[in-house]
Amino acid sequence: MSAQKSAAALSARDWGVLLVLCGAIFLEGIDVAMLNVALPSIRADLGLSTGSLQWVMSAYVLGYGGFMLVGGRAADLFGRRRMFVFWLSVFLLFSGLGGFATEEWMLIVARFVTGVAAAFMTPAGLSIITTSFEEGPRRNKALLFYSGTAAGGFSIGLVVGGLLTSAGWRWVFFAPVVLSALILIAALAFVPRQPHPDRAGQGIDLVGGMTITAAVVLLVLGVERASHTSPAWTVGTLGAGLAFLAAFVVTERRSASPLVRLGIFRSGALVRANLVGLLFAAGFFGFQFLVVLYLQELRDWSTLQTSFAMIVIGVDAILSPVLTPRLVNRFGNARVIFGGLLLASLSYALFLPVGADWTYLAMFPSLITLGLAFSLAYGPLTIVATEGVREEEQGLAGGLLYTSFQFGAAIGLSTATAVNVAATASTSSAALLDGYRAALWVPLGAALLATLITAFGLRTGPAATVAASGEPADRPTEIPASH
Repeated sequence: MSAQKSAAALSARDWGVLLVLCGAIFLEGIDVAMLNVALPSIRADLGLSTGSLQWVMSAYVLGYGGFMLVGGRAADLFGRRRMFVFWLSVFLLFSGLGGFATEEWMLIVARFVTGVAAAFMTPAGLSIITTSFEEGPRRNKALLFYSGTAAGGFSIGLVVGGLLTSAGWRWVFFAPVVLSALILIAALAFVPRQPHPDRAGQGIDLVGGMTITAAVVLLVLGVERASHTSPAWTVGTLGAGLAFLAAFVVTERRSASPLVRLGIFRSGALVRANLVGLLFAAGFFGFQFLVVLYLQELRDWSTLQTSFAMIVIGVDAILSPVLTPRLVNRFGNARVIFGGLLLASLSYALFLPVGADWTYLAMFPSLITLGLAFSLAYGPLTIVATEGVREEEQGLAGGLLYTSFQFGAAIGLSTATAVNVAATASTSSAALLDGYRAALWVPLGAALLATLITAFGLRTGPAATVAASGEPADRPTEIPASH
């Protein structure tokens, strides 16, 4: 047993690196959550229209989702530590500038650049973990701890955002500046310098970078704005995005140094992880959005009451590093993900019969089940999406996964909103409730489809990997597809 523990044990230096990177992903999660809570106060203070307020959110999503693949590849080509530190500094600067905004355009620009910074910073941080901890129990332990922190940031951000907004919405922008500064100092102290990547024969694929960024920005924009604009505009935007995506594929097939080596998609495990990640994020964020609408629009709960009600989902921050490694060790990543998706489906199904006067006790089983589902699915998805990928492409693998998460979140929010609006005939309580019930089928459908895709990846065979707790797997486990 001691040998098993020592195989997964992390040194003090390892913990220093891991805590820095966990701090960064926590920062990203808490920043988004706090802003969500502060939006009504921002609109009231700056006199923003609903459309303008939507752009404050969309600007971050466009920057984050649009530049994620470029950010992931930049970490591989220019150095992970260098990219992490530089873009963390940009994040710090523009978060602070957002707090000083007095006009709509200032806030939108600040959020867009903050999103771009996160798009470069996040895959760089993930790839530092996947290259600093060798594949196996130590990396699994680090990734599960990392994923729990990411989820905890969003859950805690809902409550912290409510508290800060009560003191003034600008604190929602200033608080991340303080946290960013602390993480930056720690990063310079703990994250070791790395040798310059060998870019011999690897040019910078500018055309690939421009076409994929244009494609993702237009696709995310089309999905994000679908419920706020005309069908013709949505179809045109999505069509332009698909055209740029086709141009990107042609460019990458011909490029001697592609931004994205298309052969990476030959891994069935990686493709499934990204598809499941997209659907899981669609269901998760769509469901949370609908629950917030239900509590605040129909039940007239305050922002802070809603935040405290939702924080139970943050139980995954505790379970991810404690429970999930044991389950991964016993059953393998694929089965744990499958179990998490089944629980997510159950969570959404439990909320379908929501009533106009449900007590919190009636909502609690759905919310706590979702927290458990997240703890089982999110971390193992991160492991599968980066497992077996060459070290020089770890940034790319991280960029692909986070692009899937971001695009999925945009699809889930937009689809749930569209169904909710279409199914709500009036502003009466009964009509609002009908809208929520109809829209709740969106996250359930996404979770069931993700479960089905994961079922195709369930394979058994002789144990060939070292499990998350450091114990050689002596049970059937997932055998990753070759890369």
